[in-house]
Amino acid sequence: MSASPTKSPTKAAHEHALLLNAIAEGANEYPKPEHVNYSYGTAGFRTLATKLPSVLFRVGLLAVLRSKRLEGATIGVMVTASHNPEPDNGVKLVDPSGEMLDPTWEAHATALSNCPSTESLISTFTTLATHLRVDLSQPANIVYAYDTRPSGPELIKALERGLDSFGESVKTSNLGITTTPILHYVVKATNDKTGTYGEPTKKGYNEKMAKAFKTLIGNRGPLAPIYVDCANGVGAVALHEFTSTLGDILPVEPLNTSTSTQGALNHLCGADFVKTKQALPPSIQSSGVLSKAGTRACSFDGDADRIVFYYLHESKGTFRLLDGDKIAVMVAMFLGDLVVKAKLDSEHQLKVGVVQTAYANGSSTKYLTSRNIPVTCVPTGVKHLHHAAQRYDIGVYFEANGHGTVLFSDSAIEALRSASPQSPDSANAIKNLLAFSELINQAVGDALSDMLLVEAVLAHRGWGASEWDAGYEDLPNRLVKVEVPDRSIFVATDAERKLQYPLGLQDKIDETVKKYDMGRSFVRPSGTEDCVRVYAEAKTATEAENLAVAITDIVKFGSGQV
Repeated sequence: MSASPTKSPTKAAHEHALLLNAIAEGANEYPKPEHVNYSYGTAGFRTLATKLPSVLFRVGLLAVLRSKRLEGATIGVMVTASHNPEPDNGVKLVDPSGEMLDPTWEAHATALSNCPSTESLISTFTTLATHLRVDLSQPANIVYAYDTRPSGPELIKALERGLDSFGESVKTSNLGITTTPILHYVVKATNDKTGTYGEPTKKGYNEKMAKAFKTLIGNRGPLAPIYVDCANGVGAVALHEFTSTLGDILPVEPLNTSTSTQGALNHLCGADFVKTKQALPPSIQSSGVLSKAGTRACSFDGDADRIVFYYLHESKGTFRLLDGDKIAVMVAMFLGDLVVKAKLDSEHQLKVGVVQTAYANGSSTKYLTSRNIPVTCVPTGVKHLHHAAQRYDIGVYFEANGHGTVLFSDSAIEALRSASPQSPDSANAIKNLLAFSELINQAVGDALSDMLLVEAVLAHRGWGASEWDAGYEDLPNRLVKVEVPDRSIFVATDAERKLQYPLGLQDKIDETVKKYDMGRSFVRPSGTEDCVRVYAEAKTATEAENLAVAITDIVKFGSGQV
C-alpha cells in the first residue's frame, strides 16, 4: 500500500493560515466578556449561560486538538449544568475511555477560555498545538449533546462554530438532547476497538441495559412499580425512551417531566433538592403517590447522572432518604456476597472495595469497615472517586449526593469469563456478576443505570425500601451553603476533611466539634458555585443543626463577613 502523499510546505502553510483565519473570525463573533474569569474544574465550565458562548467556541477548538493529539479518537462534549438552576449552563469534555477529560488538559481549557482578545487566542492556540505536539493535519472526531435548558441550542451553535473552523478534517455527530451518561456511553462505545462494549448509539445504550436487567431479574418480574422524579429535565426523555425498550418487567411511573416549562428544571424537585432538604419534592408530597405502604420513589438530577431513593416510614409516615451512601453499602455488600458464591480459584479472588468522600455519613463508613469491606476516602469530584475505584477488582463509588457507579477491572471480567463453576450456585453467581458489569454504566455515574442496579439488588434480596434502610441508621447531618466574597481563600487538605487556609480556622472548627456527641464537620470551597459548603453531623438532629450553625459562623468570620 502506498503512503499518503505528503503535503507540500506551501500547501500546508496555506491550510494553516486558513485555519487561523477561521478561528479569528469565530473569535470575533464570540468575544470573551470583560471582567469574567473562567476555570475548568471537576464539572468542566459552569456559570450563567449568558457568559458561556465564547467558552463554547473555544471548547470546540480544544476538543479538536484533543482528538487530533490522540490520532482521531472520538472526544465527547456535553453541554449541561446538571443540578444547577435553569439560567446556568456548562460544558465538559469526555475522553475516549468515556471518562472525564485528562486532568493535565484542564489547564489548557482554562487558558483558552480566558484569552482576552482574538490575537491572544490565536497565539495561545498556536502555542498549545506546538507544545502538545498536535499534528493539525490529523483527522478528528467529536460527538456532542446537550440537556433541556433553553440556552442549549445557542451554546451548541457556538460550539459548532469552533468545530467548523477546522473544515473537513473534523467529523462531528450531534446526539441532540440527551443525558450526560448516554453521551459518555456513546464516546466509550465508539472508541471500543473490540466491538464488545455495545452499539455506540442511544438505541445501543437502551438495548444493552435492558438485556442485562432482564437477565438479572429472570422470573422475578414484574417488579413493584417505582415512581421516578425526573427533575423536569432530560432524564424524562431518556426514561421514556428506555422504558419502551424494557417493557413491563419494571413498571415505571415518571413524575416531574415538564421539560419545556420555563423555570421548572430542578425547581423544588430532583436529587439535589431531596438530598439537601431531606424532604419529598412538594409535587410528590401533594400527589400522595407514596402513601401506600411499601411504595418507593427516586429522584434524578437535571442531567440524570445522580439518583437518590426515598419512601415514607410505614407506621410513622416520616420521610426516609436512601442516598448514595445507602446505595453504595447495599451494592457493595451484595456484590461481595456474589463474589463469595462464585467460588473463584485462589489465583482469581476478587476484592470488592468502596470509595467515599468526606460527605459520606459516618455511619456508612463504620458499617462497611465492621463487615470487612475496605473503604478509601478521596477528595470530592468524580475524577478522584473514579480513579480510586479502579484500584479494586470491583470498585463501588457513590457520593452521598447520589452520583456514582461500579467499576469492574479488565482482570476481574476475564477471571469471571474464564472461571470453571464448581456448582449451579457458583455458575449463577458468575452469570449475575457478568450481567451487573453489563447493566452498570462504567464510564460515569448514571441515574437510569443506577436505578436498575438498585432494583436488581432489591429483587435478588427480596427486600423493600424498609429492609434496605434497616442496615444502619444515618447520623443526623446538615449541609449548608455559605456565600463568601472569595472562595479561593479556603484551601482544603486531607481528602477535604481539614482546612489548610485561612490559617487558624481549622483549630476553631476542631474546638467546636469537640463540644458535640459524635460530632464531625468539615468546610470546603464549592467546585461549581461561588460559595463554601459546610457539612456537619452529630448524634441528634438538634446537635447537627447547632453544629452547622456554629461552623457557618466560623466560616463567615474567616472570610471577613463578621
